[in-house]
Amino acid sequence: MSIRLGDTAPNFKVATTKGDIDFHEWIGDSWAFFFSHPADFTPVCTTEMGRTSQLNKEFDARNVKPIGLSTDTVEEHLKWIEDVNDTQGTDLQFPIIADPDLEVSKLYEMIHPGESETAAVRSVFIIDPNKKIRLTLTYPMSVGRNFDEILRVIDALQLGDAKKVATPADWKKGDDVIIPPSISNEQAKDIFPQGWDEIRPYLRKTKV
Repeated sequence: MSIRLGDTAPNFKVATTKGDIDFHEWIGDSWAFFFSHPADFTPVCTTEMGRTSQLNKEFDARNVKPIGLSTDTVEEHLKWIEDVNDTQGTDLQFPIIADPDLEVSKLYEMIHPGESETAAVRSVFIIDPNKKIRLTLTYPMSVGRNFDEILRVIDALQLGDAKKVATPADWKKGDDVIIPPSISNEQAKDIFPQGWDEIRPYLRKTKV
C-alpha cells in the first residue's frame, strides 16, 4: 500500500506512553504531526524528541498534536523520555507510539530495507482534521529534521485552506501569496478585494 497526499491516513489502535489510543479518535478536530524514529536512546532522535517538546506552544497555537513513533516498547520509551528531558532541558508530554512488532511502521511504510530491516526511517506525516494526508517527508536516519520547515509548511497548508491561496518558494508568514490559476480574475475580485499584482496571467501575487 502506498500512502499518497489526499489519502485518508490509515487508522490503528496502539499502546503509547499516554495509554492506548485509536489514532483517528486521538486526532479529533486537530491536525497531527506524526513522526517516526529508528530507535530509543539514539542521539539524533533524542534531539528531535526534545525539539518537538520545546515547540509545544507553537504546535498548540496551530491546533497541531505531535505524536512520535519508535520501534521499541512503552517501558523503553518512558525511560528514554527521562533522558530526553534531562539532556534537552524540556518536559516531554506528547505520546510516543510503541511499535516493537513494526505493525504501524509497516502500515505507514516507515521501514526502508536499504536503511534497516527493523528500524523506522525518519518519516513525517502532516494530517488534517479530516484525517487526510497533507504532507509527507522522509529523512535518512543520520539527518535530523528541520522543525522550522515543519512549522512553515503547516502554516502554509492552514493558510491555503483558509484563504484559497498557494504559497511561493521560501514563503513564510507575512509574505505575499499566490492566487491559484484555478481562480479566474472575475472570481478573484470577490475573494481578494485587496487586489493583486499580475506578473503574468498565471502568476498573481497578493497579500492576506
